[in-house]
Amino acid sequence: MALHRLHTPLKEEDVRALAAGDTILLSGTIHTGRDRFHKHLGEGGACPFSLQGGILFHCGPVVRRTETGSGWEVVSAGPTTSAREEPYMADIIAQYGVRAIVGKGGMGARTLAACRENGCVYLQAVGGAAALLAECIKSVTGVHFLDAFGATEASWTLEVEDFPALVGMDAHGRSLFAEVEAASRATLETLCGTSPAPSAPPAH
Repeated sequence: MALHRLHTPLKEEDVRALAAGDTILLSGTIHTGRDRFHKHLGEGGACPFSLQGGILFHCGPVVRRTETGSGWEVVSAGPTTSAREEPYMADIIAQYGVRAIVGKGGMGARTLAACRENGCVYLQAVGGAAALLAECIKSVTGVHFLDAFGATEASWTLEVEDFPALVGMDAHGRSLFAEVEAASRATLETLCGTSPAPSAPPAH
């Protein structure tokens, strides 16, 4: 397990040098995206910014106006469940050149294959620490689809510094989530297989 400091835009060779279990500190630009944004891209809608070498953060941040009213600040930025974006993620990785996804809970086999084929990683952000993660966000530099999607589903462009995450799915086909699931299933089958059969009810 290694520690890597990465700055956007990410290069393919940097991403392919990562291994599942590595710790990452991200700095630079990241874009948030939830269900409506992924559906928009998946159905052929235009992306208003470049994702080449970029990072998509599965997050609906809590934001508020700055004291001057001229900008925004992030109060809370916890990861949301990534599995909801599985129908769209592989195509978005391939089409837009996304190099990293940040989220919670991992993704499926199709996304894992797209990461391997295109040079992308899935990064697990810390769940339950939304306020602490927000401290790593230094500024909000843009927002898209605010009127159409609302604040939670809008795509926010954030500048982050030393944003912590763990490589959960790497560009070599390894998924920590799949490994934990397989190990848990094997343990369950072992336990069920060795458990004594329920005794027969007494005869009357």
